[in-house]
Amino acid sequence: MVDTSVELCGLRLDNPVVPASGTFGYGNEFREFYDINVLGSFSFKGTTREPRFGNPTPRIAECEAGMINAVGLQNPGIDAVIREELPRLKTFFRKPVIANISGFSVEEYAYCCERIDKQEQVGLIEVNVSCPNVRHGGMSFGTCPDAAAEVTRAVKAVTTKPVFIKLSPNVTDIVSIARACEEAGADGICLINTLLGMRIDIARRRPVIANTMGGFSGAAVFPVAVRMVYQVAKACRIPVMGCGGVTTARDVIEMMMAGATAVQVGAANLVNPYASKEIVEALPGEMERLGIEKLSDIIGIV
Repeated sequence: MVDTSVELCGLRLDNPVVPASGTFGYGNEFREFYDINVLGSFSFKGTTREPRFGNPTPRIAECEAGMINAVGLQNPGIDAVIREELPRLKTFFRKPVIANISGFSVEEYAYCCERIDKQEQVGLIEVNVSCPNVRHGGMSFGTCPDAAAEVTRAVKAVTTKPVFIKLSPNVTDIVSIARACEEAGADGICLINTLLGMRIDIARRRPVIANTMGGFSGAAVFPVAVRMVYQVAKACRIPVMGCGGVTTARDVIEMMMAGATAVQVGAANLVNPYASKEIVEALPGEMERLGIEKLSDIIGIV
């Protein structure tokens, strides 16, 4: 027998497998395929203060080993999530969920996090700081240590639940940003969000994505994600959730050895709706083959 459980800031997960925000909706679509309670938890779709329709189409482009998306944070808004999505989720998911919050100002982040913090079903708040700061020329909050720290402090001031800051990999020094968030009070770090990518339709001689560029995810980004998880886990004392290109149980184990306490599965869910379930089911066998009795023992072992 092996033990797949992990603990994330006091939140016990039966296993470390967590579908990533933006690839699992609010859970409702995936329950048609399997009982999603087999998951450790899941991070629901990035939620903003106001409803967002998102970017114009086409907004998804397939690549050799991944995909590019520029969905643009399409979501029904924080009020609708609290009024409609969470009550529906309660009918089929009995575990605490991870709330992914996005925003375009410090005030919006604080407002949404304060609202979602009061919801019983939410066990942890994940703050996406890859959004453009509308007051500073559109630069992402997550590309500047001071801006990331400002969001962290504002959110921590109005919440009681653990707060993980989800960082962008589109920076030169991920460690300085992670440390700034830790010093500002973050309970954990989630990384990586998508890399910036682009595809061109050579017949039409124009970008495939209407937005020109988008977030590149999928198996191709896995080595970058492992490297950043390793760097941040070694530099910070707070736990890390790894994300980026995870497609197998062996990937989960590798990312945990680099320092991740839990591991998110993103683009794989869009290719195969059973991806996260299959990873959960494969974990015990991989652990036995590698002589791992307790999964939490390998966190940061490298």
